[in-house]
Amino acid sequence: MLSNMNKSDDFFIPDNEVKLFEELDYSCVDEYIRSVEAFSRTTYQSVYIIDYFKQDFLYVSANPMFLCGLSQEHVRELGYRFYFNYVPENELSLLLSINRAGFAFYDDVPVEERKDWYISYDFHLLNKGRKILVNHKLTPLRLTSDGRVWLALCVVAASTHTDAGHIEMHHIGKSDFFEYNIISRKWKKKQMPTLTDGEKSVLTLSIQGYTMAEIADKLCLSTDTIKKYRQRIFEKLDVRNITEAIIAVTNSKLI
Repeated sequence: MLSNMNKSDDFFIPDNEVKLFEELDYSCVDEYIRSVEAFSRTTYQSVYIIDYFKQDFLYVSANPMFLCGLSQEHVRELGYRFYFNYVPENELSLLLSINRAGFAFYDDVPVEERKDWYISYDFHLLNKGRKILVNHKLTPLRLTSDGRVWLALCVVAASTHTDAGHIEMHHIGKSDFFEYNIISRKWKKKQMPTLTDGEKSVLTLSIQGYTMAEIADKLCLSTDTIKKYRQRIFEKLDVRNITEAIIAVTNSKLI
């Protein structure tokens, strides 16, 4: 129940307690913020930086996906209290479970490899009375020498799923990943879907705004063949339409 977990510091668990404060060089933080701010101007996705030592948000982008109608400064000031105000009550326990599972996973990863991993999961945000399902990715930005995450970069985008969860750990550059079962509390190794060159071409042209007929003309194929390509894409990505497929390949970096 919310009454048992209404403190934002519930997200800051002993598994990632930042103890080596003498290693924290805050003179580098402004450079991180400038770089992330520059990145935020190139994408519709929302980005923000978590400081696990100060237990706060260092930066929140102006992109509206994550803001729930608030200003970026207001969300930054709220920090983790934002979640208790703008995530459905029944999903707060899910976020706390994901937090614990993610840091437990990192504990088993060699320190030198931890910045190569990111966790991805879906949850709802409450925006002016509407529930919006988002995908949230978190990756370490700066570690202490004992492997604790000091700064983390978070990226929030539209989700292609219909419900919360879908908790995954990905290693950059690898096609396999780990999926977390919230019931069994176990990670299972899985494989990313593989798209053929033809499927990638159809998706790329769809991203560029071409219709099925125009794609067929450009690829010198029939419209029926393009329909079959799209159906295979939907099945592989577990999506319902081309819009969700585009979001899925963008989020998963499949093309």
